Amino acid sequence: MVVTLVAATACAVGPVADDGGSGPGVPGPGTTSRDGTTRADSPTSIEAFQEDIVDAVGSAETYWSAQFRASGQRFQPIRRIVPYQREGEVSCGGQAVPRNNAVYCPAGDFIAYDVTWAVSAFRQIGDAFLYYLLGHEYAHGVQVRLRVRHQYTVEQELQADCMAGAYLGGSVQAGVLRLEEGDLEEFREGLLAVGDAPGQPWFAEGAHGTARQRTEAFFAGYERSLSACGLG
Repeated sequence: MVVTLVAATACAVGPVADDGGSGPGVPGPGTTSRDGTTRADSPTSIEAFQEDIVDAVGSAETYWSAQFRASGQRFQPIRRIVPYQREGEVSCGGQAVPRNNAVYCPAGDFIAYDVTWAVSAFRQIGDAFLYYLLGHEYAHGVQVRLRVRHQYTVEQELQADCMAGAYLGGSVQAGVLRLEEGDLEEFREGLLAVGDAPGQPWFAEGAHGTARQRTEAFFAGYERSLSACGLG
């Protein structure tokens, strides 16, 4: 089930089932990195997870700064990235940010993510998922900066998926990121995991799209860049 904070927050992804493990260890045979290197000596460490978070945010800032600059605008990066562990630890517009999720909060211009949930997703899916996760949230921040607002939540969310794909595809083409073998499949697996539950009405507040819709939106952006995302 996808958890959404209505009105105050644009939400990215729903919960990925926990495998019952504990502790900060994270796996992944390969890591997507800004400098093209891998951390083969410690692919399951919490340090690798933290480095990927930093790299994902940095590469998103690099990509969107270039896009705004090309259109003659100055890009203001999202103010901060906030990890949390407990529901209610972080609030957005007076509403508690839920566990097992990541959100962009326009009220404070920050991205917050449940670090335990994110590590679990990293453990199950792989490091590429973190780049999608942060890319989708960053896209919500860009939507706010561009004053893009759709009638239905699902339109807002699928556009953010497309924009995340454009950021990742563009960053790979520019050499800012280098994908390791299996990263594209990790994107697909992650998108399958965060689709709306069967029977969720597409027009409902908080709907994000089916797994197929989210996958198609992401790869449309990945393959065709921002021209596929309906930004005008």
